[in-house]
Amino acid sequence: MTNKAVIGWSEYVSFPDWGIEGIKAKIDTGARSSALHVENLEHHDDGFVSFDVILNRKKQNQQRHVRTRAVKTARVRSSTGEYSERCFVKARMLIGAISKEIEISLVSRGDMLFRMLIGRKALESDFVVDVCRLNALTARPRFRKSRK
Repeated sequence: MTNKAVIGWSEYVSFPDWGIEGIKAKIDTGARSSALHVENLEHHDDGFVSFDVILNRKKQNQQRHVRTRAVKTARVRSSTGEYSERCFVKARMLIGAISKEIEISLVSRGDMLFRMLIGRKALESDFVVDVCRLNALTARPRFRKSRK
């Protein structure tokens, strides 16, 4: 028996270095790479990219602007079978108490239910997926209501 954490088919993930907490993510063992929905993606001459991550689907004005180094561009096949060039970045991801640096492709997933997909490469060596469970390792984040 290995000491891998059991996660459900959906978990809440955080990116502490980006100041992002509690993004609802689908655990997708059919996908090799992970993907994050971003808006306003810009490539800079110094090898960095900048983009916005929407924190709350219902309140589009709740977002984080991120600037980080691009690690590669690669051709990725989507779930519909279409290929596209995607920019990849590295980020430290937290699922529960487990911290792991993963590669993430930046893509438009605005029409999708889950703005984040966690693929096999991010899961390997650390996690086992229990497809009968939802949020096995994480709880829905509580957001503070702003005072007016």
